[in-house]
Amino acid sequence: MSDASDALDPLTALISQKLPESVAELRALLDGFAGLMNTDPPEIGAFHEGVRVREIAGARVTSDVHVPKGAGPHPVLVYLHGGGWVAGSPATHRKLAQRFADAGQLVFNIDYRLAPEHPFPAPFEDCLYAVQWAAEQAGRYGGDAGRLAVGGDSAGGNLAAAVAAALSEVAGAPRVGAVLLLYGVFDFDNIGVGPPLPPPPGMSAAEMEVAGQKLLALMVESYLGPQPSQALLRDPRVSPLHVASKLPPAYVLAGSLDGLAAQAEALAKELARAGITHEHVVVDGMPHGFAQMEFFPQARQSIDRMAAFLATTLGS
Repeated sequence: MSDASDALDPLTALISQKLPESVAELRALLDGFAGLMNTDPPEIGAFHEGVRVREIAGARVTSDVHVPKGAGPHPVLVYLHGGGWVAGSPATHRKLAQRFADAGQLVFNIDYRLAPEHPFPAPFEDCLYAVQWAAEQAGRYGGDAGRLAVGGDSAGGNLAAAVAAALSEVAGAPRVGAVLLLYGVFDFDNIGVGPPLPPPPGMSAAEMEVAGQKLLALMVESYLGPQPSQALLRDPRVSPLHVASKLPPAYVLAGSLDGLAAQAEALAKELARAGITHEHVVVDGMPHGFAQMEFFPQARQSIDRMAAFLATTLGS
């Protein structure tokens, strides 16, 4: 049987000789990543690409809509892709969205504005708007907005938690019944960790850590600007750890090889302190982003567990 380091070979091959050093390089990496991660998607009922959500500041916000088979009404999942607030799209996360649609969720996969062209609060505001829009539009696609979840991975996990907490205070907003938070950032005060992945060929572990810190700094600066203030870092729209008590039932996922696993653990502790129903799952031997890496059997297992959580929490 192959070990975890063997399974990581496709990932290290994508990284090649170095981690991205610019937004353009990160975007190119994720576009290449999509080609590997989106192969052999499941068959679903219907797919609508690039549905208009809104136009703002000269940019167009859209959603891919993944419709399950069957008549419905289906529970609704609004999904916010990862990519460090600067990269990624519904296309990079298409198969993952289709997995949830195959499990019976009507999925709105949101293409929100990205930094540095559109820094904070633009991505957050797009996602906040998009969840309310999706609830209004769900019936057109056989969805039941009364069974609404918000999910996201990495930067999308940050946005999902921040948006769900914010919506709890918006008069007349749809009720979010559950959140899926995949290896997200929840506390910018404590984000300074490096990825403990095995380094690619030609790079030492120390060099890998330095490159990871530089990449993280690039993403944070692109999203929040250079030298963000303590007030901004602790803004609940940026660090939703501080409003964990406002979250609905949550599924909090991380891999043990993910440098952000401590973020998931910190959020789970706050959820427990607030008495919020949640599952905190750390999958041994898994790196950041693993739910899209179906060369790991743990990816499908994790998706199935999250789908079961939604079915139990929202009703199937």
